[in-house]
Amino acid sequence: MELFSLDGQVAMVTGSGSGIGQAIAIGLAEAGADVGCFGHLSNGGLDQTAERIRALGRRALTLEGSVTKASDLTGAVDLIESQLGPLTVAINNAGVGAGGDAETLPLDHWQRVYDINVTGVFLSCQAQARVMLPRKKGSIINIASMSGSIVNRDLKQADYNSSKAAVIHLSKSLAMEWVDRGIRVNSISPGYTLTPMNRRPEVADQVKVFERDTPMGRLAAPDEMVGPAIFLSSRASSFVTGVDLVVDGGFTCW
Repeated sequence: MELFSLDGQVAMVTGSGSGIGQAIAIGLAEAGADVGCFGHLSNGGLDQTAERIRALGRRALTLEGSVTKASDLTGAVDLIESQLGPLTVAINNAGVGAGGDAETLPLDHWQRVYDINVTGVFLSCQAQARVMLPRKKGSIINIASMSGSIVNRDLKQADYNSSKAAVIHLSKSLAMEWVDRGIRVNSISPGYTLTPMNRRPEVADQVKVFERDTPMGRLAAPDEMVGPAIFLSSRASSFVTGVDLVVDGGFTCW
């Protein structure tokens, strides 16, 4: 449908070397967008994402960098604009999981989570908005988590939970700051998802608990975050801003 088409759009996806970020980057290309893939090149995932995008007949760039470095993000946006065209869609997915007993959690562990999950999202939005605002056009989508709205039973992760709550409210705050300047800002909060982290043999028992506690009886596939991302990127959501779209298989209803 034309409403959901991303033909002619140029997107940037952070953390697009695996999992949800990789699925969304490829999904945006399937909808018609050219994509700048930002992240780490060390495991080859970023190159694989770009190759799959090019196989769809769309253009792709691999952009190595860290979301904790404003210069890396600014340089990536500049490359996207010079080689692909004006940036119109941004998906900020880069993030890390964490956890541990709050009373003994080392400060450097806490700080790393916030540096990547919160400051990294802010710096990404800032770099992207700097080119979008003068044109008064753009959609920014930040990947949060249902853990930003609820506390996961039996998981000690005050650092992660609070960082994702910050992403949700940061998105709402930026949405209102830029609402009359042509940029829409929303967030997506996935529930338990079968990313590479949850495919490890050592967490198999924990995954069974996640499946049991999710009303739909299973974890999401990363591809199930593509539809929500396309919706929020496209003209189909032209009157949607400041929303946290929860995609959790019903988990937060219970």
